[in-house]
This record gives sequence, C-alpha cells and structure tokens, in this order.
Amino acid sequence: MKLIVGLGNPGKEYENTRHNIGFMVLDDYLGNVKWSNKFNALYYEIFIGTEKVIFLKPLTYMNNSGNAVGEFVRYYNFDMKDILIIQDDLDEEIGLYKLKVNSSSGGHNGIKSIISSLGTQSFPRLKVGIGSVKKDEVIDYVLGKFSKKEMEILNNELSTFRKIIESFVNVGIDKTMNVYNTCLLYTSDA
Repeated sequence: MKLIVGLGNPGKEYENTRHNIGFMVLDDYLGNVKWSNKFNALYYEIFIGTEKVIFLKPLTYMNNSGNAVGEFVRYYNFDMKDILIIQDDLDEEIGLYKLKVNSSSGGHNGIKSIISSLGTQSFPRLKVGIGSVKKDEVIDYVLGKFSKKEMEILNNELSTFRKIIESFVNVGIDKTMNVYNTCLLYTSDA
C-alpha cells in the first residue's frame, strides 16, 4: 500500500496558488473524484495495478500538515519508503522539479510539520518548482496565484508528474529517482 500526499491549503481562496501545487497535482491525476474525509484530511483510495494507493489532501492548513499525515501513517502503519509527499519548492524555477529522499525541510513549514509528526525526514518527496523571490516577499508569493504563463508551463509538466506517481507506485522511489531525476538533468541542460 502507498500513500501519496499533496500539500496545500483548503478553501476557495487558496485554489491555484503556488503553495497548493500538491493539491493541483493530485486533482490532475485523479480528475473529478468524490473525496472522503478522515483525520482532518480528504482522502481517496484506488488500486493502481495491484497496489492499493491512498491519495491525501490535509485540511489542517500547510503549517500543520503533519497532524493529518501523521494520523494516516500511524493508522495504516505506512513504511516511510511507501509515502510520497508532493510539495512546492522555492529553490526551483517553475517547470522544474526534483525527487528527494531524506532531506531537510529547507524552510518549508508543511514539511517541518510532517518531519516533526513522523519523527523522521526519510520519506520521499516530489518537489515542484514555483520560482523564487526575496525572503521578505515569500508569504505573499506562495499564497499568490500562478500567472497565465506560469500555468502554461505547469500544465506542460503535469503529464510528467502523472508518470512519476505511476512509477513510484509500481517500482518504488529509487528506480523512479533514477529515471526522472536523470531526465530532469538532460532536459534542464538543453
């Protein structure tokens, strides 16, 4: 069984904001599904091949994401290698991404909360670039909406994120990183 978590903030006012890229990736992957509610999170269960997968959108707001994620991890007894967290990343330009395992929060409050709740940072992450700004502009920037041009760039990457999710479920994080982080190096050098 796998757990795939998209990070974001609940509510209409946060839709299509940079901080909500995790929610956006899950919505793109799943389409228009009927989410259930448990442990202060929206979740949806499906089988991908023979693997049961729980998709999760915490409703705790970004800074407390670990509350909902921790509840699911403990309830279902997930192994860290079977969890994929999809987050926004201020260190990457829009359209770029990286897969990481066992890395620090990098100042991301949602990730800090998850690390605190799980007692480890050894879970896999898909870090989706949202561009960067000066330190004193971060809050307004991450809570701001994507421009039309930024959305075009992101929409071009959504098919890659769908493939990463499928790969993670089918072959695990190590093989997925080998394929998709390598692809990233080639495409970013071009």
